Amino acid sequence: MTRPRRKTLVIASIIVLWIIAMLVALWWYQARFIRPFSESTAIFSGQELQLPPSLAGAGAVRLVHFWEPACPCNVGNQQHLAEMMEEFKGKVEFYHLQKPNTKGQLPPILNQMNHLAGLPGAEQLPASPAVAIWDQSGQLAYFGPYSEGAVCNSSNSFIEPILNALLEGRSVAASNTLAVGCFCDWQTPDA
Repeated sequence: MTRPRRKTLVIASIIVLWIIAMLVALWWYQARFIRPFSESTAIFSGQELQLPPSLAGAGAVRLVHFWEPACPCNVGNQQHLAEMMEEFKGKVEFYHLQKPNTKGQLPPILNQMNHLAGLPGAEQLPASPAVAIWDQSGQLAYFGPYSEGAVCNSSNSFIEPILNALLEGRSVAASNTLAVGCFCDWQTPDA
């Protein structure tokens, strides 16, 4: 074999191996990160959802954040939640409920939220991240996602208008919602 031909064969082999390595890396990346971010549809029904007895009844507007530590959909949602906590500080009580049998911690910026060990009806939650809001009389006003779509921020959130309406004394009745967004299944047991 001539030297230029051998050199071309070596270069071609390196290029083919590089392409294969890039395809494997892309496949791994998609399986690990892109697939969970795909938008899905979830039906949120709040008929069974109740505040725990210690919080039931009249009081402040109460917001419960449902989350799963391993869910990649939390990324934008948690920053938005931190901004809401600052905006509604002293007006709304913030709680969080972690998916049962999961391990993880909220980011430090959300550590001021009160932890709930359980919530009657939460086992029926279809997906997370999600939010439930109770009005001052203790009635469930909203149950569903923070927003529609793959990312959540103040420009596409349902939550700020609901909180503002409740704080102004207007009633809200949106405890059953259908949404398309970035969700992780709450029902599937972790492996």
